[in-house]
Amino acid sequence: MSTSPQQRLRDWIAAPVYPWITGGAVTVGAVVELIAVPGGVTTTVGVLVSAASLMWRRSFPPVAMLTVAAGLIAFAGDVNLYVSIMVSGLTGCYSLGRNRVLHPALTVAGGALGAVCVNLVHINTWSRMDLPVPALWEKGSLSLFAESFLLTVVVFGAVMMGDAVRSREETRTERSLAQAKLIAMERQQAAEAERAAIARELHDIVSHSVSMIAVQAESATYTTPGLTPEARDGFQQIAGTARSSMAELRRLLGVLRTPQGDTGPAALTAPQPTLDHLAELVEQHRAVGGPAELRITGERVALPAAWELSAYRIAQEALTNARKHAPGARTVVEVDYGAGRLLTLRVRDDGPGTGPGSNPGSGSDSVPGTGHGLTGMRERAALVGGRLTAGAGPDGGFLVEAELPWGSG
Repeated sequence: MSTSPQQRLRDWIAAPVYPWITGGAVTVGAVVELIAVPGGVTTTVGVLVSAASLMWRRSFPPVAMLTVAAGLIAFAGDVNLYVSIMVSGLTGCYSLGRNRVLHPALTVAGGALGAVCVNLVHINTWSRMDLPVPALWEKGSLSLFAESFLLTVVVFGAVMMGDAVRSREETRTERSLAQAKLIAMERQQAAEAERAAIARELHDIVSHSVSMIAVQAESATYTTPGLTPEARDGFQQIAGTARSSMAELRRLLGVLRTPQGDTGPAALTAPQPTLDHLAELVEQHRAVGGPAELRITGERVALPAAWELSAYRIAQEALTNARKHAPGARTVVEVDYGAGRLLTLRVRDDGPGTGPGSNPGSGSDSVPGTGHGLTGMRERAALVGGRLTAGAGPDGGFLVEAELPWGSG
Protein backbone atom coordinates (compact mmCIF):
# COMPACT_ATOMS: atom_id res chain seq x y z
CA MET A 1 0.00 0.00 0.00
CA SER A 2 1.58 3.30 -1.14
CA THR A 3 1.90 6.20 1.30
CA SER A 4 1.24 9.84 0.55
CA PRO A 5 4.13 12.35 0.19
CA GLN A 6 2.97 14.05 3.40
CA GLN A 7 3.17 10.78 5.31
CA ARG A 8 6.60 9.99 3.88
CA LEU A 9 7.78 13.47 4.94
CA ARG A 10 6.42 12.96 8.48
CA ASP A 11 8.13 9.56 8.67
CA TRP A 12 11.43 11.07 7.57
CA ILE A 13 11.19 13.89 10.12
CA ALA A 14 10.46 11.33 12.84
CA ALA A 15 13.50 9.24 11.89
CA PRO A 16 16.42 9.26 14.41
CA VAL A 17 18.90 10.48 11.77
CA TYR A 18 16.85 13.57 10.90
CA PRO A 19 18.39 15.95 13.50
CA TRP A 20 21.88 14.75 12.63
CA ILE A 21 21.38 15.30 8.91
CA THR A 22 19.77 18.74 9.28
CA GLY A 23 22.18 19.86 12.00
CA GLY A 24 25.12 18.74 9.91
CA ALA A 25 23.76 20.56 6.85
CA VAL A 26 23.37 23.82 8.82
CA THR A 27 26.91 23.42 10.19
CA VAL A 28 28.33 22.96 6.68
CA GLY A 29 26.40 26.04 5.56
CA ALA A 30 27.82 28.00 8.49
CA VAL A 31 31.40 27.04 7.53
CA VAL A 32 30.77 28.16 3.94
CA GLU A 33 29.36 31.49 5.16
CA LEU A 34 32.30 32.11 7.49
CA ILE A 35 34.71 31.44 4.64
CA ALA A 36 32.83 33.86 2.38
CA VAL A 37 32.31 36.53 5.08
CA PRO A 38 34.88 36.06 7.85
CA GLY A 39 33.97 37.26 11.32
CA GLY A 40 35.70 37.72 14.62
CA VAL A 41 36.59 34.94 17.01
CA THR A 42 33.41 35.43 19.06
CA THR A 43 31.23 35.44 15.98
CA THR A 44 32.95 32.41 14.44
CA VAL A 45 32.69 30.31 17.60
CA GLY A 46 29.09 31.39 18.20
CA VAL A 47 28.00 30.56 14.65
CA LEU A 48 29.64 27.09 14.71
CA VAL A 49 28.35 26.20 18.19
CA SER A 50 24.83 27.37 17.36
CA ALA A 51 24.74 25.30 14.17
CA ALA A 52 26.48 22.16 15.43
CA SER A 53 24.39 21.91 18.62
CA LEU A 54 21.29 21.30 16.49
CA MET A 55 22.42 17.72 15.99
CA TRP A 56 21.64 16.92 19.66
CA ARG A 57 18.34 18.81 19.88
CA ARG A 58 16.24 15.61 19.88
CA SER A 59 18.42 13.33 22.03
CA PHE A 60 19.00 16.16 24.57
CA PRO A 61 16.41 18.93 24.07
CA PRO A 62 17.90 21.42 26.62
CA VAL A 63 20.86 21.85 24.24
CA ALA A 64 18.54 24.14 22.25
CA MET A 65 19.13 26.82 24.92
CA LEU A 66 22.83 26.72 23.98
CA THR A 67 21.82 26.94 20.31
CA VAL A 68 19.82 30.13 20.84
CA ALA A 69 22.31 31.69 23.27
CA ALA A 70 25.29 31.04 20.95
CA GLY A 71 23.34 32.51 18.03
CA LEU A 72 22.54 35.70 19.97
CA ILE A 73 26.17 36.05 21.09
CA ALA A 74 27.39 35.57 17.52
CA PHE A 75 24.93 38.20 16.27
CA ALA A 76 25.97 40.59 19.03
CA GLY A 77 29.63 40.20 18.09
CA ASP A 78 29.05 41.28 14.48
CA VAL A 79 26.50 43.51 12.85
CA ASN A 80 26.27 40.98 10.01
CA LEU A 81 23.42 38.49 10.45
CA TYR A 82 24.47 35.13 9.03
CA VAL A 83 21.81 32.95 7.44
CA SER A 84 23.03 29.97 9.47
CA ILE A 85 22.38 31.95 12.67
CA MET A 86 18.81 32.68 11.59
CA VAL A 87 18.17 29.01 10.74
CA SER A 88 19.76 27.63 13.92
CA GLY A 89 18.13 30.28 16.13
CA LEU A 90 14.65 29.65 14.74
CA THR A 91 15.14 25.87 14.97
CA GLY A 92 16.40 26.17 18.54
CA CYS A 93 13.41 28.28 19.62
CA TYR A 94 11.06 25.83 17.92
CA SER A 95 12.75 22.90 19.67
CA LEU A 96 12.45 24.62 23.06
CA GLY A 97 8.71 25.06 22.51
CA ARG A 98 8.25 21.63 20.93
CA ASN A 99 9.86 19.82 23.88
CA ARG A 100 8.71 22.37 26.47
CA VAL A 101 12.13 22.56 28.11
CA LEU A 102 10.76 25.61 29.94
CA HIS A 103 7.31 27.10 30.10
CA PRO A 104 6.69 28.98 26.82
CA ALA A 105 6.30 32.27 28.72
CA LEU A 106 9.73 31.85 30.34
CA THR A 107 11.28 30.88 27.02
CA VAL A 108 9.88 33.95 25.26
CA ALA A 109 10.87 36.20 28.16
CA GLY A 110 14.41 34.84 28.06
CA GLY A 111 14.56 35.35 24.30
CA ALA A 112 13.28 38.92 24.64
CA LEU A 113 15.90 39.68 27.30
CA GLY A 114 18.61 38.28 25.05
CA ALA A 115 17.30 40.38 22.14
CA VAL A 116 17.50 43.56 24.24
CA CYS A 117 21.06 42.73 25.30
CA VAL A 118 22.09 42.17 21.67
CA ASN A 119 20.42 45.45 20.70
CA LEU A 120 22.31 47.35 23.41
CA VAL A 121 25.61 45.88 22.20
CA HIS A 122 24.78 46.97 18.66
CA ILE A 123 23.88 50.49 19.82
CA ASN A 124 27.26 50.73 21.49
CA THR A 125 28.92 49.43 18.30
CA TRP A 126 27.08 52.00 16.15
CA SER A 127 28.21 54.86 18.42
CA ARG A 128 31.84 53.72 18.15
CA MET A 129 31.48 53.63 14.37
CA ASP A 130 30.59 57.39 14.40
CA LEU A 131 27.06 56.64 13.22
CA PRO A 132 24.29 59.10 14.23
CA VAL A 133 22.93 57.47 17.36
CA PRO A 134 20.54 59.61 19.44
CA ALA A 135 20.78 59.46 23.20
CA LEU A 136 18.37 57.13 24.90
CA TRP A 137 16.42 60.07 26.38
CA GLU A 138 16.23 62.07 23.16
CA LYS A 139 13.37 62.09 20.65
CA GLY A 140 13.49 59.17 18.21
CA SER A 141 15.66 56.99 20.48
CA LEU A 142 12.95 54.31 20.66
CA SER A 143 13.60 53.48 17.03
CA LEU A 144 16.94 52.08 18.12
CA PHE A 145 15.09 49.19 19.77
CA ALA A 146 13.23 48.07 16.64
CA GLU A 147 15.78 45.28 16.42
CA SER A 148 14.80 44.04 19.90
CA PHE A 149 11.12 44.12 18.98
CA LEU A 150 11.68 42.19 15.74
CA LEU A 151 13.83 39.52 17.42
CA THR A 152 11.25 39.11 20.20
CA VAL A 153 8.45 38.62 17.67
CA VAL A 154 10.52 35.99 15.83
CA VAL A 155 11.32 34.15 19.08
CA PHE A 156 7.67 34.29 20.14
CA GLY A 157 6.47 32.90 16.80
CA ALA A 158 8.98 30.01 16.74
CA VAL A 159 8.33 29.02 20.37
CA MET A 160 4.55 29.14 19.94
CA MET A 161 4.73 27.07 16.76
CA GLY A 162 6.72 24.38 18.57
CA ASP A 163 4.32 24.42 21.51
CA ALA A 164 1.31 24.16 19.16
CA VAL A 165 2.82 21.11 17.43
CA ARG A 166 3.47 19.51 20.81
CA SER A 167 -0.13 20.14 21.92
CA ARG A 168 -1.51 18.74 18.68
CA GLU A 169 0.55 15.56 18.98
CA GLU A 170 -0.50 15.11 22.61
CA THR A 171 -4.13 15.48 21.55
CA ARG A 172 -3.63 12.97 18.74
CA THR A 173 -1.99 10.50 21.15
CA GLU A 174 -4.82 10.88 23.67
CA ARG A 175 -7.38 10.36 20.91
CA SER A 176 -5.56 7.21 19.73
CA LEU A 177 -5.44 5.85 23.28
CA ALA A 178 -9.14 6.58 23.76
CA GLN A 179 -9.97 4.87 20.47
CA ALA A 180 -7.86 1.85 21.41
CA LYS A 181 -9.64 1.67 24.77
CA LEU A 182 -13.02 1.88 23.04
CA ILE A 183 -12.04 -0.88 20.61
CA ALA A 184 -10.89 -3.07 23.51
CA MET A 185 -14.20 -2.48 25.31
CA GLU A 186 -16.18 -3.33 22.18
CA ARG A 187 -14.18 -6.52 21.68
CA GLN A 188 -14.73 -7.51 25.29
CA GLN A 189 -18.47 -6.84 25.04
CA ALA A 190 -18.65 -8.80 21.80
CA ALA A 191 -16.80 -11.72 23.38
CA GLU A 192 -19.06 -11.66 26.44
CA ALA A 193 -22.17 -11.55 24.26
CA GLU A 194 -20.89 -14.47 22.18
CA ARG A 195 -20.07 -16.49 25.29
CA ALA A 196 -23.60 -15.87 26.58
CA ALA A 197 -25.01 -17.06 23.25
CA ILE A 198 -22.80 -20.16 23.37
CA ALA A 199 -23.91 -20.85 26.92
CA ARG A 200 -27.58 -20.58 25.92
CA GLU A 201 -27.08 -23.04 23.09
CA LEU A 202 -25.09 -25.48 25.18
CA HIS A 203 -27.83 -25.29 27.79
CA ASP A 204 -30.23 -26.79 25.26
CA ILE A 205 -27.77 -29.57 24.46
CA VAL A 206 -27.05 -30.38 28.10
CA SER A 207 -30.72 -30.17 29.02
CA HIS A 208 -31.56 -32.76 26.40
CA SER A 209 -28.84 -35.11 27.65
CA VAL A 210 -29.80 -34.72 31.31
CA SER A 211 -33.50 -35.25 30.57
CA MET A 212 -32.60 -38.46 28.75
CA ILE A 213 -30.67 -39.61 31.82
CA ALA A 214 -33.69 -38.94 34.04
CA VAL A 215 -36.09 -40.77 31.72
CA GLN A 216 -33.80 -43.78 31.28
CA ALA A 217 -33.07 -44.03 35.00
CA GLU A 218 -36.75 -44.00 35.89
CA SER A 219 -37.61 -46.46 33.12
CA ALA A 220 -34.93 -48.85 34.30
CA THR A 221 -36.65 -49.30 37.65
CA TYR A 222 -39.71 -50.75 35.85
CA THR A 223 -38.21 -52.42 32.78
CA THR A 224 -35.21 -54.15 34.29
CA PRO A 225 -36.20 -57.47 35.91
CA GLY A 226 -34.60 -58.73 39.10
CA LEU A 227 -33.50 -55.38 40.49
CA THR A 228 -32.65 -55.33 44.17
CA PRO A 229 -34.21 -52.63 46.35
CA GLU A 230 -30.78 -50.96 46.61
CA ALA A 231 -30.45 -50.86 42.82
CA ARG A 232 -33.98 -49.45 42.51
CA ASP A 233 -33.13 -46.72 45.02
CA GLY A 234 -29.95 -45.98 43.09
CA PHE A 235 -31.83 -45.51 39.84
CA GLN A 236 -34.35 -43.27 41.60
CA GLN A 237 -31.54 -41.18 43.04
CA ILE A 238 -30.03 -40.81 39.58
CA ALA A 239 -33.39 -39.69 38.22
CA GLY A 240 -33.88 -37.26 41.11
CA THR A 241 -30.44 -35.78 40.65
CA ALA A 242 -31.11 -35.38 36.93
CA ARG A 243 -34.42 -33.61 37.62
CA SER A 244 -32.69 -31.27 40.10
CA SER A 245 -30.04 -30.52 37.50
CA MET A 246 -32.77 -29.75 34.98
CA ALA A 247 -34.34 -27.28 37.40
CA GLU A 248 -30.96 -25.58 37.91
CA LEU A 249 -30.44 -25.43 34.16
CA ARG A 250 -33.84 -23.83 33.68
CA ARG A 251 -32.98 -21.18 36.26
CA LEU A 252 -29.66 -20.62 34.50
CA LEU A 253 -31.45 -20.27 31.19
CA GLY A 254 -33.67 -17.57 32.67
CA VAL A 255 -30.54 -15.56 33.53
CA LEU A 256 -28.88 -16.07 30.15
CA ARG A 257 -31.87 -15.20 27.98
CA THR A 258 -31.85 -11.51 27.11
CA PRO A 259 -35.01 -9.40 26.72
CA GLN A 260 -34.14 -8.87 23.06
CA GLY A 261 -33.57 -12.58 22.44
CA ASP A 262 -36.09 -15.13 21.32
CA THR A 263 -37.46 -16.59 24.56
CA GLY A 264 -40.61 -18.16 23.25
CA PRO A 265 -41.44 -21.85 23.37
CA ALA A 266 -39.89 -22.43 19.97
CA ALA A 267 -36.57 -21.08 21.22
CA LEU A 268 -36.67 -23.36 24.25
CA THR A 269 -37.50 -26.51 22.33
CA ALA A 270 -35.91 -26.01 18.90
CA PRO A 271 -33.11 -28.52 18.24
CA GLN A 272 -29.60 -27.10 17.85
CA PRO A 273 -28.17 -27.36 14.31
CA THR A 274 -25.41 -29.80 13.44
CA LEU A 275 -23.09 -30.34 10.49
CA ASP A 276 -25.88 -32.27 8.78
CA HIS A 277 -27.61 -28.92 8.31
CA LEU A 278 -24.69 -27.36 6.39
CA ALA A 279 -26.27 -28.23 3.05
CA GLU A 280 -29.39 -26.24 3.97
CA LEU A 281 -27.21 -23.36 5.19
CA VAL A 282 -25.28 -23.26 1.90
CA GLU A 283 -28.53 -23.43 -0.04
CA GLN A 284 -29.88 -20.45 1.89
CA HIS A 285 -26.70 -18.52 1.13
CA ARG A 286 -26.95 -19.46 -2.53
CA ALA A 287 -30.49 -18.07 -2.67
CA VAL A 288 -29.52 -14.60 -1.43
CA GLY A 289 -25.74 -14.27 -1.47
CA GLY A 290 -24.49 -15.68 -4.76
CA PRO A 291 -22.95 -18.94 -5.97
CA ALA A 292 -21.88 -21.29 -3.18
CA GLU A 293 -20.56 -24.84 -2.97
CA LEU A 294 -20.24 -27.38 -0.17
CA ARG A 295 -17.31 -29.81 -0.28
CA ILE A 296 -16.95 -32.63 2.25
CA THR A 297 -13.87 -34.84 2.46
CA GLY A 298 -13.30 -37.78 4.76
CA GLU A 299 -15.82 -40.07 6.39
CA ARG A 300 -18.67 -38.36 8.20
CA VAL A 301 -18.19 -38.74 11.94
CA ALA A 302 -20.82 -38.01 14.56
CA LEU A 303 -19.05 -35.46 16.72
CA PRO A 304 -20.03 -34.38 20.23
CA ALA A 305 -22.87 -31.86 20.21
CA ALA A 306 -20.66 -28.91 21.21
CA TRP A 307 -18.30 -29.58 18.27
CA GLU A 308 -21.17 -29.95 15.81
CA LEU A 309 -22.78 -26.71 16.99
CA SER A 310 -19.52 -24.73 17.04
CA ALA A 311 -18.59 -25.80 13.52
CA TYR A 312 -22.07 -24.98 12.21
CA ARG A 313 -22.08 -21.52 13.84
CA ILE A 314 -18.61 -20.73 12.47
CA ALA A 315 -19.74 -21.63 8.96
CA GLN A 316 -22.94 -19.62 9.44
CA GLU A 317 -21.06 -16.49 10.58
CA ALA A 318 -18.45 -16.84 7.81
CA LEU A 319 -21.19 -17.02 5.17
CA THR A 320 -22.90 -14.00 6.71
CA ASN A 321 -19.64 -12.05 6.48
CA ALA A 322 -19.20 -13.16 2.86
CA ARG A 323 -22.66 -11.80 1.99
CA LYS A 324 -21.94 -8.57 3.83
CA HIS A 325 -18.44 -7.81 2.58
CA ALA A 326 -18.30 -9.67 -0.75
CA PRO A 327 -21.85 -9.75 -2.12
CA GLY A 328 -22.19 -11.90 -5.22
CA ALA A 329 -18.77 -13.53 -4.78
CA ARG A 330 -18.36 -17.27 -5.25
CA THR A 331 -18.14 -18.97 -1.85
CA VAL A 332 -16.86 -22.45 -1.04
CA VAL A 333 -17.45 -24.25 2.27
CA GLU A 334 -15.04 -27.14 2.85
CA VAL A 335 -15.40 -29.68 5.67
CA ASP A 336 -12.59 -32.17 6.22
CA TYR A 337 -13.02 -35.02 8.71
CA GLY A 338 -9.33 -35.62 9.21
CA ALA A 339 -7.88 -39.01 10.02
CA GLY A 340 -6.18 -37.55 13.10
CA ARG A 341 -9.53 -36.81 14.77
CA LEU A 342 -9.32 -33.22 13.59
CA LEU A 343 -12.21 -31.41 11.97
CA THR A 344 -11.10 -28.69 9.56
CA LEU A 345 -13.60 -26.13 8.31
CA ARG A 346 -12.78 -23.61 5.59
CA VAL A 347 -15.01 -20.89 4.14
CA ARG A 348 -13.46 -18.90 1.32
CA ASP A 349 -14.71 -16.50 -1.30
CA ASP A 350 -13.23 -14.84 -4.36
CA GLY A 351 -14.28 -11.33 -3.39
CA PRO A 352 -12.03 -8.28 -2.92
CA GLY A 353 -10.38 -9.82 0.12
CA THR A 354 -12.08 -7.62 2.72
CA GLY A 355 -13.33 -9.08 5.94
CA PRO A 356 -15.13 -7.79 9.02
CA GLY A 357 -12.07 -5.88 10.16
CA SER A 358 -11.27 -4.15 6.87
CA ASN A 359 -14.56 -2.72 5.73
CA PRO A 360 -15.58 0.06 8.08
CA GLY A 361 -19.15 1.15 8.04
CA SER A 362 -21.11 -2.07 8.13
CA GLY A 363 -23.13 -2.78 11.20
CA SER A 364 -21.30 -4.04 14.24
CA ASP A 365 -18.04 -4.11 12.35
CA SER A 366 -17.90 -0.37 11.86
CA VAL A 367 -14.62 0.05 13.73
CA PRO A 368 -11.69 -1.05 11.56
CA GLY A 369 -10.00 -4.13 12.86
CA THR A 370 -12.76 -5.01 15.35
CA GLY A 371 -15.01 -7.39 13.49
CA HIS A 372 -17.37 -8.81 16.09
CA GLY A 373 -18.12 -11.74 13.77
CA LEU A 374 -14.48 -12.82 13.94
CA THR A 375 -14.55 -12.44 17.71
CA GLY A 376 -17.54 -14.76 17.91
CA MET A 377 -15.99 -17.34 15.61
CA ARG A 378 -12.78 -17.38 17.64
CA GLU A 379 -14.81 -17.85 20.81
CA ARG A 380 -16.60 -20.80 19.18
CA ALA A 381 -13.32 -22.42 18.17
CA ALA A 382 -11.74 -21.83 21.59
CA LEU A 383 -14.78 -23.43 23.25
CA VAL A 384 -13.77 -26.84 21.90
CA GLY A 385 -10.01 -26.35 22.16
CA GLY A 386 -9.52 -25.37 18.52
CA ARG A 387 -8.13 -22.37 16.71
CA LEU A 388 -9.39 -20.07 13.97
CA THR A 389 -7.57 -17.88 11.46
CA ALA A 390 -9.08 -15.32 9.12
CA GLY A 391 -7.58 -13.10 6.47
CA ALA A 392 -6.78 -12.75 2.82
CA GLY A 393 -6.71 -16.09 1.02
CA PRO A 394 -3.61 -17.36 -0.83
CA ASP A 395 -5.45 -17.00 -4.15
CA GLY A 396 -7.22 -13.76 -3.25
CA GLY A 397 -10.54 -13.28 -1.59
CA PHE A 398 -11.13 -13.89 2.11
CA LEU A 399 -10.51 -17.16 3.97
CA VAL A 400 -11.81 -18.36 7.34
CA GLU A 401 -10.20 -21.59 8.56
CA ALA A 402 -11.03 -23.39 11.80
CA GLU A 403 -9.31 -26.48 13.17
CA LEU A 404 -11.36 -28.25 15.82
CA PRO A 405 -9.73 -31.30 17.48
CA TRP A 406 -12.38 -33.67 18.78
CA GLY A 407 -10.34 -36.66 19.88
CA SER A 408 -10.40 -35.59 23.52
CA GLY A 409 -14.01 -34.51 23.47
